[in-house]
Amino acid sequence: MAPQQIVLITGASRGLGRSAARHLARAGVGVIGTYQSNRAEAEAMVAEVTASGVPAVALQLDVADASTFDAFTAAVTEALNGWDVEHLHAVVHFAGYGVHAPYTETSAQQLEQMLRVHVSAPFLLTQALLPMMTTGGRILNVSSGLARFTGPGYAAYAAAKGAVEVLTRYQAAELGGRGIRVNTLVPGAIATDFGGGVVRDDADVNRAVAGAIALGRVGEPDDIGAAVPALLSDGLGWATGTRIELSGGQSL
Repeated sequence: MAPQQIVLITGASRGLGRSAARHLARAGVGVIGTYQSNRAEAEAMVAEVTASGVPAVALQLDVADASTFDAFTAAVTEALNGWDVEHLHAVVHFAGYGVHAPYTETSAQQLEQMLRVHVSAPFLLTQALLPMMTTGGRILNVSSGLARFTGPGYAAYAAAKGAVEVLTRYQAAELGGRGIRVNTLVPGAIATDFGGGVVRDDADVNRAVAGAIALGRVGEPDDIGAAVPALLSDGLGWATGTRIELSGGQSL
Protein backbone atom coordinates (compact mmCIF):
# COMPACT_ATOMS: atom_id res chain seq x y z
CA MET A 1 0.00 0.00 0.00
CA ALA A 2 1.30 3.47 -0.92
CA PRO A 3 2.04 5.74 2.04
CA GLN A 4 -0.54 8.34 2.97
CA GLN A 5 0.02 11.61 1.14
CA ILE A 6 0.08 14.67 3.40
CA VAL A 7 -0.15 18.26 2.16
CA LEU A 8 0.69 21.25 4.33
CA ILE A 9 -1.59 24.25 3.71
CA THR A 10 -0.92 27.61 5.30
CA GLY A 11 -4.04 29.64 6.00
CA ALA A 12 -6.22 26.51 6.04
CA SER A 13 -8.78 27.73 8.57
CA ARG A 14 -10.60 30.06 6.19
CA GLY A 15 -11.32 31.03 2.60
CA LEU A 16 -9.34 29.44 -0.19
CA GLY A 17 -7.08 27.41 2.10
CA ARG A 18 -10.02 25.80 3.83
CA SER A 19 -11.69 24.96 0.54
CA ALA A 20 -8.44 23.40 -0.69
CA ALA A 21 -8.22 21.30 2.48
CA ARG A 22 -11.74 19.96 1.93
CA HIS A 23 -11.11 19.06 -1.69
CA LEU A 24 -7.77 17.40 -0.96
CA ALA A 25 -9.45 15.33 1.74
CA ARG A 26 -12.09 14.17 -0.73
CA ALA A 27 -9.22 13.09 -2.98
CA GLY A 28 -7.80 10.99 -0.13
CA VAL A 29 -5.03 13.37 0.89
CA GLY A 30 -4.29 14.22 4.54
CA VAL A 31 -3.82 17.81 5.65
CA ILE A 32 -1.61 19.74 8.04
CA GLY A 33 -3.25 23.15 8.13
CA THR A 34 -2.05 26.34 9.76
CA TYR A 35 -4.03 29.11 11.38
CA GLN A 36 -2.94 32.39 12.92
CA SER A 37 -5.47 33.01 15.70
CA ASN A 38 -8.89 31.44 15.08
CA ARG A 39 -8.49 28.05 16.71
CA ALA A 40 -12.22 27.28 16.55
CA GLU A 41 -12.31 27.63 12.77
CA ALA A 42 -9.11 25.61 12.47
CA GLU A 43 -10.64 22.80 14.50
CA ALA A 44 -13.74 22.95 12.32
CA MET A 45 -11.49 22.50 9.27
CA VAL A 46 -9.89 19.46 10.91
CA ALA A 47 -13.33 17.97 11.58
CA GLU A 48 -14.32 18.46 7.93
CA VAL A 49 -11.13 16.82 6.68
CA THR A 50 -11.17 13.85 9.04
CA ALA A 51 -14.82 13.21 8.15
CA SER A 52 -13.47 12.19 4.73
CA GLY A 53 -11.39 9.47 6.40
CA VAL A 54 -7.95 11.06 6.13
CA PRO A 55 -5.69 12.45 8.87
CA ALA A 56 -5.60 16.15 9.68
CA VAL A 57 -4.21 18.53 12.28
CA ALA A 58 -4.21 22.30 12.72
CA LEU A 59 -1.02 24.00 13.88
CA GLN A 60 -0.76 27.63 14.95
CA LEU A 61 1.63 29.71 12.84
CA ASP A 62 2.19 33.40 12.25
CA VAL A 63 3.77 33.35 8.81
CA ALA A 64 5.08 36.89 9.35
CA ASP A 65 7.36 35.69 12.17
CA ALA A 66 10.20 33.67 10.65
CA SER A 67 11.74 33.14 14.10
CA THR A 68 9.02 30.55 14.79
CA PHE A 69 9.65 28.43 11.70
CA ASP A 70 12.10 26.01 13.34
CA ALA A 71 9.64 25.22 16.13
CA PHE A 72 6.86 24.89 13.57
CA THR A 73 8.80 22.41 11.45
CA ALA A 74 9.42 20.35 14.58
CA ALA A 75 5.66 20.26 15.16
CA VAL A 76 5.12 19.18 11.54
CA THR A 77 7.65 16.36 12.00
CA GLU A 78 5.84 15.26 15.15
CA ALA A 79 2.52 15.15 13.29
CA LEU A 80 3.98 13.11 10.45
CA ASN A 81 5.60 10.68 12.87
CA GLY A 82 2.26 10.25 14.63
CA TRP A 83 0.75 9.08 11.34
CA ASP A 84 3.81 6.96 10.49
CA VAL A 85 4.43 9.14 7.42
CA GLU A 86 7.99 10.01 6.49
CA HIS A 87 7.60 12.97 4.12
CA LEU A 88 5.34 15.81 3.09
CA HIS A 89 3.93 15.42 -0.40
CA ALA A 90 3.31 19.14 -0.98
CA VAL A 91 3.25 22.61 0.54
CA VAL A 92 0.59 25.14 -0.44
CA HIS A 93 0.93 28.79 0.62
CA PHE A 94 -2.52 30.34 1.06
CA ALA A 95 -1.91 32.37 4.24
CA GLY A 96 -2.15 36.10 3.70
CA TYR A 97 -4.21 39.23 3.67
CA GLY A 98 -4.47 42.42 1.66
CA VAL A 99 -3.78 46.08 2.30
CA HIS A 100 -6.01 48.57 0.48
CA ALA A 101 -4.44 52.03 0.37
CA PRO A 102 -3.43 54.41 -2.43
CA TYR A 103 0.21 54.01 -3.45
CA THR A 104 0.97 57.53 -2.22
CA GLU A 105 -0.51 56.78 1.19
CA THR A 106 0.91 53.29 1.77
CA SER A 107 3.19 53.31 4.79
CA ALA A 108 6.58 51.66 5.17
CA GLN A 109 5.06 49.45 7.87
CA GLN A 110 2.25 48.29 5.57
CA LEU A 111 4.71 47.48 2.79
CA GLU A 112 7.06 45.66 5.15
CA GLN A 113 4.22 43.52 6.50
CA MET A 114 3.06 42.64 2.99
CA LEU A 115 6.56 41.52 2.08
CA ARG A 116 6.98 39.47 5.27
CA VAL A 117 3.67 37.66 4.83
CA HIS A 118 3.61 37.18 1.07
CA VAL A 119 7.30 36.93 0.10
CA SER A 120 9.45 36.07 3.12
CA ALA A 121 7.04 33.38 4.31
CA PRO A 122 6.95 31.27 1.13
CA PHE A 123 10.69 31.89 0.72
CA LEU A 124 11.85 31.00 4.25
CA LEU A 125 9.14 28.59 5.37
CA THR A 126 9.64 26.51 2.25
CA GLN A 127 13.38 26.44 3.01
CA ALA A 128 12.63 25.14 6.50
CA LEU A 129 10.26 22.44 5.20
CA LEU A 130 12.41 21.18 2.32
CA PRO A 131 14.26 18.53 4.36
CA MET A 132 10.98 16.75 5.07
CA MET A 133 9.60 17.00 1.53
CA THR A 134 9.52 13.91 -0.62
CA THR A 135 11.55 13.62 -3.79
CA GLY A 136 9.16 14.56 -6.57
CA GLY A 137 7.05 16.68 -4.23
CA ARG A 138 5.09 19.81 -5.05
CA ILE A 139 5.18 23.43 -3.92
CA LEU A 140 2.25 25.66 -4.81
CA ASN A 141 2.74 29.35 -4.25
CA VAL A 142 -0.24 31.68 -4.48
CA SER A 143 -0.22 34.99 -6.31
CA SER A 144 -3.10 37.22 -7.43
CA GLY A 145 -4.59 38.47 -10.65
CA LEU A 146 -3.65 41.91 -9.32
CA ALA A 147 -0.05 41.11 -10.27
CA ARG A 148 -1.19 41.08 -13.94
CA PHE A 149 -3.89 43.77 -14.00
CA THR A 150 -4.20 46.78 -11.75
CA GLY A 151 -6.67 47.57 -9.00
CA PRO A 152 -6.20 51.00 -7.45
CA GLY A 153 -5.15 50.73 -3.82
CA TYR A 154 -3.39 47.36 -4.06
CA ALA A 155 0.14 48.44 -5.01
CA ALA A 156 1.84 46.89 -1.97
CA TYR A 157 -0.13 43.64 -2.12
CA ALA A 158 0.29 43.24 -5.88
CA ALA A 159 4.01 44.05 -5.77
CA ALA A 160 4.48 41.32 -3.18
CA LYS A 161 2.53 38.85 -5.29
CA GLY A 162 4.61 39.76 -8.33
CA ALA A 163 7.69 38.83 -6.32
CA VAL A 164 6.08 35.47 -5.52
CA GLU A 165 5.79 34.71 -9.22
CA VAL A 166 9.51 35.40 -9.72
CA LEU A 167 10.37 33.32 -6.64
CA THR A 168 8.42 30.40 -8.10
CA ARG A 169 10.60 30.31 -11.20
CA TYR A 170 13.80 30.34 -9.15
CA GLN A 171 12.53 27.61 -6.82
CA ALA A 172 11.51 25.50 -9.80
CA ALA A 173 14.93 25.87 -11.40
CA GLU A 174 16.90 25.13 -8.24
CA LEU A 175 14.72 22.32 -6.83
CA GLY A 176 14.19 20.48 -10.09
CA GLY A 177 17.14 18.23 -9.29
CA ARG A 178 15.03 16.67 -6.56
CA GLY A 179 12.08 16.35 -8.92
CA ILE A 180 10.17 18.99 -6.93
CA ARG A 181 7.66 20.89 -9.06
CA VAL A 182 6.97 24.50 -8.09
CA ASN A 183 4.09 26.44 -9.61
CA THR A 184 2.08 29.58 -8.92
CA LEU A 185 -1.70 29.48 -8.52
CA VAL A 186 -3.21 32.85 -9.44
CA PRO A 187 -6.80 33.47 -8.30
CA GLY A 188 -8.78 36.35 -9.71
CA ALA A 189 -11.53 38.12 -7.77
CA ILE A 190 -13.06 35.67 -5.28
CA ALA A 191 -16.01 36.20 -2.93
CA THR A 192 -14.22 35.75 0.40
CA ASP A 193 -13.43 37.92 3.42
CA PHE A 194 -10.37 39.30 1.59
CA GLY A 195 -10.22 43.09 1.80
CA GLY A 196 -13.01 43.12 4.36
CA GLY A 197 -15.22 40.99 2.14
CA VAL A 198 -15.94 43.83 -0.27
CA VAL A 199 -16.30 41.64 -3.38
CA ARG A 200 -18.48 39.18 -1.49
CA ASP A 201 -20.65 41.59 0.48
CA ASP A 202 -20.95 44.79 -1.59
CA ALA A 203 -23.45 44.11 -4.39
CA ASP A 204 -22.29 47.08 -6.47
CA VAL A 205 -18.64 46.02 -6.29
CA ASN A 206 -19.60 42.43 -7.05
CA ARG A 207 -21.50 43.47 -10.19
CA ALA A 208 -18.72 45.78 -11.34
CA VAL A 209 -16.05 43.12 -10.97
CA ALA A 210 -18.24 40.46 -12.59
CA GLY A 211 -18.57 42.76 -15.60
CA ALA A 212 -14.84 42.44 -16.23
CA ILE A 213 -14.89 38.62 -16.10
CA ALA A 214 -15.49 36.58 -19.25
CA LEU A 215 -17.58 33.98 -17.43
CA GLY A 216 -19.78 36.71 -16.00
CA ARG A 217 -19.40 36.25 -12.25
CA VAL A 218 -16.85 36.59 -9.48
CA GLY A 219 -15.24 33.40 -8.23
CA GLU A 220 -16.21 31.34 -5.21
CA PRO A 221 -13.73 29.65 -2.87
CA ASP A 222 -14.47 26.24 -4.36
CA ASP A 223 -13.52 27.50 -7.81
CA ILE A 224 -9.98 27.64 -6.43
CA GLY A 225 -10.03 24.90 -3.80
CA ALA A 226 -11.37 22.29 -6.20
CA ALA A 227 -8.44 22.93 -8.55
CA VAL A 228 -5.74 22.31 -5.95
CA PRO A 229 -5.83 18.46 -6.07
CA ALA A 230 -5.48 18.65 -9.85
CA LEU A 231 -2.60 21.12 -9.64
CA LEU A 232 -0.76 18.80 -7.24
CA SER A 233 -1.53 15.63 -9.19
CA ASP A 234 0.68 13.52 -11.42
CA GLY A 235 -1.42 14.70 -14.35
CA LEU A 236 0.35 18.06 -14.10
CA GLY A 237 3.68 16.49 -13.21
CA TRP A 238 5.41 18.09 -16.21
CA ALA A 239 4.42 21.59 -15.12
CA THR A 240 6.97 23.54 -13.11
CA GLY A 241 7.87 27.21 -12.93
CA THR A 242 4.43 27.90 -14.35
CA ARG A 243 1.87 30.61 -13.60
CA ILE A 244 -1.64 29.12 -13.60
CA GLU A 245 -4.38 31.75 -13.45
CA LEU A 246 -7.91 30.79 -12.37
CA SER A 247 -9.90 33.97 -12.77
CA GLY A 248 -12.83 33.13 -15.05
CA GLY A 249 -11.13 35.28 -17.65
CA GLN A 250 -10.80 38.49 -15.67
CA SER A 251 -9.62 41.64 -17.45
CA LEU A 252 -8.56 39.81 -20.61
